[in-house]
Amino acid sequence: MIVRIWHGFTTPENADKYEKLLYEEVWKSIEGKNLKGYRGIELLKRELTDEVEFITIMKFDGINDVKEFTGKNYTQAYVPPKAQLLLKRFDSHSQHYEHLAAIDYK
Repeated sequence: MIVRIWHGFTTPENADKYEKLLYEEVWKSIEGKNLKGYRGIELLKRELTDEVEFITIMKFDGINDVKEFTGKNYTQAYVPPKAQLLLKRFDSHSQHYEHLAAIDYK
């Protein structure tokens, strides 16, 4: 499994708007693509002094499935224009990792 990680930052004032946009538009758009090998997405949030950090963690079966989502330049970040308007700054590229193991406890 491949894990795709990306970081974006908003102002505190735009954090709730950005989070809502992700849930209501961006993620639904990704889901609507019915991508082969796409396993889901997670969102992390951390409030800092003057900005709010968001991390998305996407999971794919393999790197070719990532390329189906992003195209040939698979490290390029996927940041729709509406999201860019709410972000203060963001990574232009995503990082990709091979998922080796996970242990979940109740």
